[in-house]
Amino acid sequence: MKKSITRKGVAIALLLLAIVMIFTGCANKELVTECLKGQTYGFWGGLWHGIIAPIDLIAMLWRSDVSVFAQNNNGAWYAFGFMIGSGGWGFLGGNRSKSWKR
Repeated sequence: MKKSITRKGVAIALLLLAIVMIFTGCANKELVTECLKGQTYGFWGGLWHGIIAPIDLIAMLWRSDVSVFAQNNNGAWYAFGFMIGSGGWGFLGGNRSKSWKR
């Protein structure tokens, strides 16, 4: 027996989504003025930060001075390098799984 989505279910889901959106607006604002001084990270910095992102995710659980994404970056090139660096983990795993199936 298949259940259909009712109007009441959709209304509840939308209400919950609205509540979550309202409460996320109450979050503390992170001050990053100290982070914006010094070296600006570009494509190569983004690539490196993307590669070490899994390690940073674990480290930031215990230390407040560790961040996954550099605040002082040059924008799109940093983000592109970060995306390539963090995506490399999935590509490496996929290549290994293909060779074992043969």
